[in-house]
Amino acid sequence: MDTSKMIKAYCLKTKEKNVPMHDAIVTKTVKGGYMAGGHDGKGNKMAAIMSETNALKAIADGVATKGF
Repeated sequence: MDTSKMIKAYCLKTKEKNVPMHDAIVTKTVKGGYMAGGHDGKGNKMAAIMSETNALKAIADGVATKGF
């Protein structure tokens, strides 16, 4: 998979920045924001808060699934 289009986030466990998120699921928060959840490929869970445009673009590109 092309990692340039993947959602990138900070991994709290390994302290790495801009780690590509695998199996990302975009959800909507109670206040209307967007959040992506997934893992880094090594089993470490990750989460990222996103803008609406970035969230919908990730879904359209096929790197994330819609969870709302």
